[in-house]
Amino acid sequence: MTDTERILVVGSNGQIGTELVMRLREIYGHSNVIAADIKDADKETLKQFGPYETLNVLNAKRLFEVVQQYKITQIYLLAALLSATAEKNIKFAWDLNMNGLFNVLDLAKEKHIAKVYWPSSIAVFGPSTPKLNTPQFTVMEPNTVYGISKQTGERWCEYYFEKYGVDVRSLRYPGLIGWKSAPGGGTTDYAVHIFHEAKKSGEYTCFLAENTRLPMMFMSDAIDATVSLMQTESQKVKIRSSYNVAGLDFTPEEISKELMKYYPQFKMKYAPDFRQAIADSWPGSIDDTEARNDWGWKPKFDLTKLVKEMVENV
Repeated sequence: MTDTERILVVGSNGQIGTELVMRLREIYGHSNVIAADIKDADKETLKQFGPYETLNVLNAKRLFEVVQQYKITQIYLLAALLSATAEKNIKFAWDLNMNGLFNVLDLAKEKHIAKVYWPSSIAVFGPSTPKLNTPQFTVMEPNTVYGISKQTGERWCEYYFEKYGVDVRSLRYPGLIGWKSAPGGGTTDYAVHIFHEAKKSGEYTCFLAENTRLPMMFMSDAIDATVSLMQTESQKVKIRSSYNVAGLDFTPEEISKELMKYYPQFKMKYAPDFRQAIADSWPGSIDDTEARNDWGWKPKFDLTKLVKEMVENV
């Protein structure tokens, strides 16, 4: 780690980007972390007191201009269309998720930047993947646009590392839960919505069935994992496709019962929609032994601690 790092976060207004920018600015200094998103800066972004650029990652020329202007050394590429949203706009999802990645990887290939972070997802797994303690290396036959794009992206990341020496790093995020920003259109968003509805109306209708077990992670754990991986010495990063990372796993019924400790009258209803089929294709729990062994990954939040944090802050 050095104070001369100049970092560009593309997709900074999203669920992950909002908190990641704040954490990176705490570490590297506000002026050294440039937030960028396709939307103009909102008031919340401006409150972070750091540089902001309006940027479409599909515009390779504009991306290169920003990299040159700020002398960028690292790019965190977060811009993507997520699982539920991608199913409704498959061609744009493929274009954004793939060509955005190519634009960034090519900058690293050409030595304009030194390091790339690109998030993958548990969506890379599919119905034929082992459901419990899904291993790092296993059958991957995703059946969603998002999963197909993420699996393909993993292969390209590894290719660019092996063929061109690009220092690219990645995590397969599970469902992410946080209170500082709105979720971005994923299949696990219910686990954020439930807290807002419990406080507002005392009831929530979940779009997944009550026994649907999925891997989840509290947002601060996800940010910790991301920063830790990027700060790890290169020789310790042994997987250049994407690392499994796990936080916890639960069902809608389990989080509902934990929430009722704070809202005893809370009522949970169930009306599964098209997202149920997506969830059914994903693992119920993740084995992240490689991440723990290679660079010391360890989560801090279990379900009890997560629910308490959400209730206190939503």
